[in-house]
Amino acid sequence: MAQHQKLELTWIGKELRPRLEPRVLFENTERSYHAKHRLGDTDHFDNRLIKGDNLLALKALESEFAGKVKCVFIDPPYNTGSAFEHYDDGVEHSIWLGLMRDRLELIRGLLAPNGSLWITIDDTESHYLKVLCDEVFGRKNFVANVVWEKVYTPKSNGRGLSADHDHLLVYARSEKWFDSGWNMLPRSDEQQGRFKNLDNDPDGPWRTYPLDVRTEDGAKREKYRYEVILPSGRTVKPAAGRHWALPLDEFNRQRASGEIYFGKDGNAMPTRKVYLKNAKQGVIARTWWPYKEVTGNQDAKREILALFGDSGFITPKPEALLQRVLTIATNPGDLVLDSFGGSGTTGAVAHKMGRRWIMVEIGDHADTHIVPRLKKVIDGEDRGGVTESTGWKGGGGFRYYTLAPTLLKTDRWGNLVINPAYDPAMLAAAMCKLEGFTYAPSDALWWQHGHSSERDLIYVTTQTLSAEQLAALSEELGEDRSLLVCCGAYRGVTAAQAAERWPNLTIKKIPKMVKDRCEWGHDDYSLNVKNLPMAQAPAVQPSQDDLFGEEPVA
Repeated sequence: MAQHQKLELTWIGKELRPRLEPRVLFENTERSYHAKHRLGDTDHFDNRLIKGDNLLALKALESEFAGKVKCVFIDPPYNTGSAFEHYDDGVEHSIWLGLMRDRLELIRGLLAPNGSLWITIDDTESHYLKVLCDEVFGRKNFVANVVWEKVYTPKSNGRGLSADHDHLLVYARSEKWFDSGWNMLPRSDEQQGRFKNLDNDPDGPWRTYPLDVRTEDGAKREKYRYEVILPSGRTVKPAAGRHWALPLDEFNRQRASGEIYFGKDGNAMPTRKVYLKNAKQGVIARTWWPYKEVTGNQDAKREILALFGDSGFITPKPEALLQRVLTIATNPGDLVLDSFGGSGTTGAVAHKMGRRWIMVEIGDHADTHIVPRLKKVIDGEDRGGVTESTGWKGGGGFRYYTLAPTLLKTDRWGNLVINPAYDPAMLAAAMCKLEGFTYAPSDALWWQHGHSSERDLIYVTTQTLSAEQLAALSEELGEDRSLLVCCGAYRGVTAAQAAERWPNLTIKKIPKMVKDRCEWGHDDYSLNVKNLPMAQAPAVQPSQDDLFGEEPVA
């Protein structure tokens, strides 16, 4: 019998997956920025701006933020072949899909159960990206394809059609999004104005909805096709194939209470009133977002121009667009992530809306655009975008992080050794991340560098430990706790003897214990074809017995 095959998108190199090194994040306090005073109880100071490769940054965030991000918004390079100043957008199709797949899988793990992913993309890759997202998130978690009118005047081109829109692909992390993950939009003045009180109804403003409906239920259709005598005296019935939405007794009750409207002359087909006081406090978002509602690329360029004196970006996204996304997908205090930070629009809008945020950007404009922009937001000096509509006055702050260098480097003999740039604290933090521990050095216990639970601890050192030192550690630890000892080497006992003598200790050598885990020394996985390594045959690692030493014989 033929094996069942799943429907999937395939491309050259799909089976190739990077073995990412989980890097440590280090704060650069000189570039972090906070308001001088707390302006309110909702100020957020723990926002993060990370400068570095976004795939490595997503991996670095995994241990701390898995399942905690409410909304991810990304505006990746569209693979159009255009030469952007800040992005190489001409990535070959298969490579682009592979690099996007790697990021989407990490993003999925970071999303909260009721979280959502929003991706802006144009027609060049949107349909392939849709199938890829179906594979990563599951087709059942596809929410919608929002069409955003990004320009309001047609552009001449050689294709015969002006590309006036982009897509926003929306995916839920799980079915919990559909139950509790989204919000309605507030009514616009125009929508609010549709509620009127034409007959001085004591229940206040109302609007009407048709009272006749279509059904395939023949018995119900006949039962609900009763005649109605209008106030004008004219008798009416629903059109062929339709019937009233209410049984006769309920129709008469609502008519008596003034809930049925017959037009100003009492001669129109009856409609049902829906009162503003009883209506849902908002309207469901549509999948067509016109320029007049969320503005477009030109408005975004003007926003950037007002902040920096030059636009700097070809296709920035307007703040109004992000405001709508975050209104639907988040509530105040929720965590928002953008791993293609660009000009910093996501962080700026999230900050003004009282959301917490994380942004990642590899380019120099993390410093030239994002930091200055966010400083103006925090200082209350950004008057543009959604500042007025959100009532933003300033406050809060952010922490500026960079990725640690690779933990292991290859020495001149071809051996993997600990990077000399690592001091003891950096090494301990890196080993905690690699082994799944929380880095939390103890003030009381010099050997406790972190924990994975209350009773499971870790100690990191490059020293060679003697049997006497290991025995002292075991005794101080006690029988009710365990300690992972990561050391340069140990002497005086074999591995088997150590396990028998000190069952509360697990002893491993560094870097030997981690040398095969990751791709060491790979710092740039960005969406740029020139950063991709050439395919090579697997190399046999040189013997490292000289470096690490052999187990001693008892």
